[in-house]
Amino acid sequence: MTLDNITQNFKDFGNKNLQIAEQSFHSFSKLGFPTPKNEEWKYTDVSSFVNLDFNWDSASTLTKAQIEAIFIKGLEANNLVFVNGKFKQEFSQILSPSSEVFIQSLDEAVNQNIDLINNYFAKEIDYQNNAFSALNVAFASNGLFIHVPKNTYVQLPIVVYFINDSRTEQVFSQPHNIYVAQEGAEVSISEIFVSEGSQPAFSNHITEISLDRNAKVQYNKVQIETGENYHVGTTQVRQLKDSIFTGTTVTLGGKIVRNNLNILLDDQHCEGNMNGLYLLDNESHVDNHTVADHAKPNSVSNELYKGILSGHSTGVFNGKIFVRQDAQKTQAYQSNKNILLSDTASMNTKPQLEIWADDVKCSHGATSGQLDEQALFYLRARGIGEATAKAMLVMAFAKDVVEKIQLEPLRHHLMDLIETKLQQS
Repeated sequence: MTLDNITQNFKDFGNKNLQIAEQSFHSFSKLGFPTPKNEEWKYTDVSSFVNLDFNWDSASTLTKAQIEAIFIKGLEANNLVFVNGKFKQEFSQILSPSSEVFIQSLDEAVNQNIDLINNYFAKEIDYQNNAFSALNVAFASNGLFIHVPKNTYVQLPIVVYFINDSRTEQVFSQPHNIYVAQEGAEVSISEIFVSEGSQPAFSNHITEISLDRNAKVQYNKVQIETGENYHVGTTQVRQLKDSIFTGTTVTLGGKIVRNNLNILLDDQHCEGNMNGLYLLDNESHVDNHTVADHAKPNSVSNELYKGILSGHSTGVFNGKIFVRQDAQKTQAYQSNKNILLSDTASMNTKPQLEIWADDVKCSHGATSGQLDEQALFYLRARGIGEATAKAMLVMAFAKDVVEKIQLEPLRHHLMDLIETKLQQS
């Protein structure tokens, strides 16, 4: 993707209706793609895929039956489908009434209610300094707008499937989603990323989540992309008073994956929870960056990220906690734990804590090591084979994060996938 190529695509596909699209494109033009000289990208080299010749407008021949085979079994939900970054109404299924939740493609929402969209679009996205965010904002037309009215509980979960179909060509997609939970609203939203085909595919993804007073959002991001799939995703969350956000990110595939999860606790008595699990093998690379930004007093953030690495895989975790000067009585906790199942796997972890207030309770910690030899010996002494014993310990390690997901069918599905992946490694 050369600058000339991107410039031409902006002329063809850039969203001229959104106020900051032009500004974002100019930001990207100045920034260019990051290199390892950029501290935020020190351990993640994107040059191997950003220079590929992706198709920006790929078609797909996937059938309804093929797509429904991807759906989580036993999960009754509002199923929304994107193929190669485009919303597919004909494959989607909205069961909840519009009085509970309003669901619309982003381009429709922009055309019908541009003033409402501009209230939320890219308000906290750092497109001035992040090249991938700038690129997404400049081209944002494909995506989803979900709006939950005041004091409304959405009974059925919302599951969004992002499918890259690279069976015949190299695919590039960059959906931009806006999820709004108004005062007292409650909703569960899961994003599932899967792939079909062996050619390279790149997803540059942004999701913005806004929680008004006393709102509750359960958010899950699950990546099951295989083969030559590359993913750069940013989830940006803003919370107001008494709101509760719980986000769980599970990465089970992808050649190079970068996940950014940023939470702004912008009022008192907010609770922000961040959970992550990454299971890596072969030469896969996963980079998780998180931010818990405490801007106001009396809020709590909890963070637990766990990694399981084998083969020649590499992992990165960079977790930042900011406690602003006015954010007295903040409680912020962060933990990153990793198991290395091979001598050739590597993990780079960097917890950061920056505090400008004096009446706070904060802690952070990171560990990377092998399986517990004593626990392994205990199991083997009771007649359990080495491979089975190791799998049991790894499953128990992973379960701590997966159990944070409240959707039981999704939880069981992930545990099955993890067990299968461990048996193959």
